[in-house]
Amino acid sequence: MANIGSYFSISAIFIFSLFTTSPSLCLAARKFLSSETDTKFIKTWCDATTYPDLCFVTFSSYAAEIQDSPKTITTKSLFVALNSTRSASKNLTDISKTQGLKPRETEALQDCVEEIGDSIDELKRSIVKMDETAGKSFAFRLSDIQTWVSAALTDEDTCMDGFSETAIDGDVKANMRTLIEKVAHLTSISLAFVNHYAGANK
Repeated sequence: MANIGSYFSISAIFIFSLFTTSPSLCLAARKFLSSETDTKFIKTWCDATTYPDLCFVTFSSYAAEIQDSPKTITTKSLFVALNSTRSASKNLTDISKTQGLKPRETEALQDCVEEIGDSIDELKRSIVKMDETAGKSFAFRLSDIQTWVSAALTDEDTCMDGFSETAIDGDVKANMRTLIEKVAHLTSISLAFVNHYAGANK
């Protein structure tokens, strides 16, 4: 037993000496521990959303930036939703110009592009409002953001509804729904973050 105790004592001294004499290893250890803390914070927030797995996969890559800041994770979620919505809008616009689409498919695509355009505007306004420090009170600003992100999600749902008709080709419907569903899920996550942030600051 004495030998085992001595072994652990020597090991502890060796590890301590390694980290105290090697700044790079010490820094790596601190970064690892910090990263573990940051991802736990993200998981806690993501577990409160409707899509926790998508949420964690999406935001864990920003752990170093987010750390444990409620404002940063909420703002980042708005940017992620906005970028995803912009990308979807471009894809929808390109598809709407494809030759051989049925008139009803073209109409649904154009309507969807319009709805997604409104969603983009609402998300942009929300991001601007997050950084405002003058004018309305903090609570009123968050209330505006909640309203706009909720409206953005409604616009995306309306876009998907346009592809529910049986007159639309199955492949077109499936592709569009897959595209818009991810956008809607990310916007839903962002809305959950905004609501969480607002609730924590009442």
